[in-house]
Amino acid sequence: MIKMVLIGTGNVANHLYKAFEATKDVSIIQVFGRSNKSLKSFSKNTETCSSISELKDADVYIIAISDDAITSFTQKLPFKNRLVVHTSGTVAMNVLSEKNRKGVFYPLQTFTKDREISFSQIPICIESEEASDLQILHNIGKAISKKVVEINSEERKKLHVSAVIVNNFVNHLYYIGSDLLEKNNLSFDLLKPLIFETALKLESHEPKEAQTGPAKRNDKKTIENHLNQLNNNAFKELYIQLTKSIIDSHGEKL
Repeated sequence: MIKMVLIGTGNVANHLYKAFEATKDVSIIQVFGRSNKSLKSFSKNTETCSSISELKDADVYIIAISDDAITSFTQKLPFKNRLVVHTSGTVAMNVLSEKNRKGVFYPLQTFTKDREISFSQIPICIESEEASDLQILHNIGKAISKKVVEINSEERKKLHVSAVIVNNFVNHLYYIGSDLLEKNNLSFDLLKPLIFETALKLESHEPKEAQTGPAKRNDKKTIENHLNQLNNNAFKELYIQLTKSIIDSHGEKL
């Protein structure tokens, strides 16, 4: 049984806690948080603490706090030569304090509080300096997911940029579509079957191969018609830039 201390009480920490609580191979022996209020949701089943000096001995310490706080927090840890890992997609492994063994345990997913999520298909990206620590991370990763992948810090940075583009940027486009519909008294529900089919198509097609629409066809009349309907200049400029990118990517020029 791998003993784990979870550091943090935010969205990622909450979801990791629920995932590991359902396993038999990993035991979360303690959760650390800055305030007793933030620890309330954990304290029913697990020991908690709000003082670094009270951290228990464990096989691995998973830090799920804001990126900006990771470096300074690890420097304050009161112990040495233990496996300390963070869950960030953008922070390099080497920012962790030298006094402990370093690692990364990055679950590649978007997390929202109060939304249930299954970890079984979530890629867990791991990294460490020592082979024995990498095996520990493999073991705890496999306890909650079928997809555990070794990725170094530079690769993880590129992965995170791609993740932001396909998740955060695409979701912003959903917002733009929703806003346009709302102003014309139409429901965003009308677009959901299209959104789901577009995502499902990627199970069998590469993104470039799956591209459709007026930009792919270089349908200038439809593109012009769309631009005339967009009153928001920021949305219009975004439409122009994305249209140009699609046309450029598919070998035809405006």
